[in-house]
Amino acid sequence: MRVALHEVTKGRAGQALPPTSLEFHTGAVRYAIAETEQRPTVLGLIAGGRMRPDSGRVTIDGAAGSRRLRRAVALVDAPDVSDPHPDIALAGVVGEELMFAGLGATPLHARRWLNGLGFGELASVPIGNVDPAARVRILCELAVLREGTESIVLVSPDRHGGSPDGWWRIAGEFADRGYAMLVILGGSAAVALERMQELGAVNASGPVEPLVLDEPRPAASAHSENGDETPVRPRVGDEHADGDPDAPGFPPVSADHTTEIGAEQ
Repeated sequence: MRVALHEVTKGRAGQALPPTSLEFHTGAVRYAIAETEQRPTVLGLIAGGRMRPDSGRVTIDGAAGSRRLRRAVALVDAPDVSDPHPDIALAGVVGEELMFAGLGATPLHARRWLNGLGFGELASVPIGNVDPAARVRILCELAVLREGTESIVLVSPDRHGGSPDGWWRIAGEFADRGYAMLVILGGSAAVALERMQELGAVNASGPVEPLVLDEPRPAASAHSENGDETPVRPRVGDEHADGDPDAPGFPPVSADHTTEIGAEQ
């Protein structure tokens, strides 16, 4: 599977998202830099087919198809959209996601699932207090329980603190398992990943390799008049909701740098 964003924008004159192009595909990890509070979520919504850009297009395997995109791409931990409330016990988060995946969802089922993953001791811990790498592992494992998931868009794992090498390694492992991985992060985390490359650090998919994209064109004229509204918050981990891809935008965003690990498919 290959997902590509072609010069997408959001908001009046591209203020919510300036022209942005990136691509992620099966078996590799790519990261996109998106700063400020709202722009990572905006980019994640567009990349996952849950928000329609005001200009440009999003394709999956070369063709438009937001319904297929929404079903294939799991949007994980996006602030104010699919992130669980920090005060909910981890077992409660797991139980809810097991239910959405059509599996047994009692507290006992949740604890057994966590035990199987090696995190049983965290069952009663509020998810806001869970180690960042463990959080990413658990939420991504829950996301791929749902039938049809081919890709994960992981939003702002760096906001939880800690070193990026933990969750970056986990993202690489999911790529090696056959998923297309896009990690949306801030500039500081990107610098740390680049430093890892200088130190020869690798994850399961190999060394971090730079990707060079063409410079985006200047923002065009207005394409939308409703870039100030806020999209409706779906359930926790809304990876496959058949929601409205016309969900309106957020305040100004941008995402103009990407990096990939893993071989081109």
